[in-house]
Amino acid sequence: MSKKKAENKVKITALYCRLSVEDTKDVKDKRKKNQEDESNSISNQKQILLDYAKKNGYLHTEFFVDDGISGTTFDRPDFQRMQRMVENGEIGTIIVKDLSRFGRESIEMGRLVQIVYPSLGVTFIAIQENVNTSTGTGLETMPFHNIFNEWYAEQTSKKIKAVWKAKANNGERVSALVPFGYMKSPNDPKQWIIDEPAANTVKYIFELCIAGLGPLQIAKRLESEKIITPTEHYYCIGKKAANKRPVNPYRWEQKTVAHILENKQYTGCTVNFKTGFVSFKVKKKVYFPEENWHIIPNTQEAIVDEDTFDRVQELRKSRRRLTATGRTGMFAGLLYCPDCGAKLYFTAAKTIKENQEYYSCSNYKSNRGSCTVHYIREVVIKAMVLETIQKVAKYVTEYEPVFLYLFAKKNTLGREMTIRNMKAKIEKSKQRIKELDMLIERIYEDNVLGKISDDRFYRMSANYEKEQKELLAAVEHDEQKVRDAEQEKINLNIFLETIRECTDLKELTPTLVNTLIKRIDVHNSTKDEHGHKHVPIDIYFTAVGIINIPTEEELIAAMEEMREKPLKSA
Repeated sequence: MSKKKAENKVKITALYCRLSVEDTKDVKDKRKKNQEDESNSISNQKQILLDYAKKNGYLHTEFFVDDGISGTTFDRPDFQRMQRMVENGEIGTIIVKDLSRFGRESIEMGRLVQIVYPSLGVTFIAIQENVNTSTGTGLETMPFHNIFNEWYAEQTSKKIKAVWKAKANNGERVSALVPFGYMKSPNDPKQWIIDEPAANTVKYIFELCIAGLGPLQIAKRLESEKIITPTEHYYCIGKKAANKRPVNPYRWEQKTVAHILENKQYTGCTVNFKTGFVSFKVKKKVYFPEENWHIIPNTQEAIVDEDTFDRVQELRKSRRRLTATGRTGMFAGLLYCPDCGAKLYFTAAKTIKENQEYYSCSNYKSNRGSCTVHYIREVVIKAMVLETIQKVAKYVTEYEPVFLYLFAKKNTLGREMTIRNMKAKIEKSKQRIKELDMLIERIYEDNVLGKISDDRFYRMSANYEKEQKELLAAVEHDEQKVRDAEQEKINLNIFLETIRECTDLKELTPTLVNTLIKRIDVHNSTKDEHGHKHVPIDIYFTAVGIINIPTEEELIAAMEEMREKPLKSA
């Protein structure tokens, strides 16, 4: 047996199953529906996959199951677990019953199956469509299957939206989420009733805002007064919570307070269609303008009267930073100083022309601050960004396979190294926390037996508990960083969809800028040999970072590498 075969033999064969409500909807023929339900059920998927693996000699099988999750998103718990194991080199083969079980999003499926998995030496098999990447079978028809599966998901999404609209028109709520301060009535789950302790906290938050405090100040006040957070409240009353129980039950987040202050449903109404998703396959939450909301009055008892709510909204609007012209820059919040890390402030005034409005480092402050100016006019950076987007759009649309290949090659190793190191740190901290538990227990027993004095026991236990508390906080922080890093794993949907529409771009819009760009670093100006000033900028695109457009020679080399030299896993 060759070394390669021996290595493959010890790797796991991943048997992936998925089922969601969308998969059994809209089947008109009852007998056909029952057949499809049975075929798609998790238990039947498992049996089909296991039989196939045994018949074809795939060993070391392990099931990965996501039940009740749409195929239009890849943010599924067991799918993500499988991906992590793929990137760690633990999985050699992935088998699914059919392509729709794997997903219903054609772009991401194509990237994973045709670029990422081959680059990592992983074989992908879809039984029903006879797809096998190791033999090359079924690959020519796979895009058509993926497009059809995506179309099916889109049609299902449209039908669900139609049902929601019909419910709203009949005066019903379309969301099952109950705001903090309310609970479902035990007699009628569709009816909300007051949750007194939580409602009192909501009233207090509005009172603090009326008194002149902003969300951050309110959050700090609530923490100082030992008022528990919504998540902690849900755990205390035995209610299911979206987030895990916090280490500090009194630590309020600024965004949580802001969300409460903005929730009109506290006035006793129901608000439908306040939020939605970018599209059926891009599960990014967006807020719709207020004129598009569907408001049903007097659906539950009010926690806050309308006058108080309206006053709070006016107070919060007045806190926004506006220039003397009433304008905000298109790139406000996106520009950063690469030297000190501060944001660049937008400056406009009635005394300067619109084409003279500019950004500068917030730490500069007319030579009295801690940084240099990092000056750039808005018209200049607008032109630079427009030109860059035009070039990137041309490159990506004309050489998309090359772009995806080079991106996968550049990003896989670094990201995985960061995650791996952070996980090792977390594991070490957790081990120390366990050791501290044992030490505290041991000195307690020694104290009871008279081996150590009470004074010594209290000093030692205080030190151990302090260290343990610090470690618990550090673990929570590091685990969040790991989650954030794993969330950053390659998702090109929005970028690719948007950039394809920019090939004939003539003018920038705030929506386009905020969709495509994550941040821009503005360096200090330099002079060329002719004495002309130039301001270097680094544009970080959403999901992909800085894009270096290859030269003609580099493109040819990349295409040759794609054909002859697949990427090796770390």
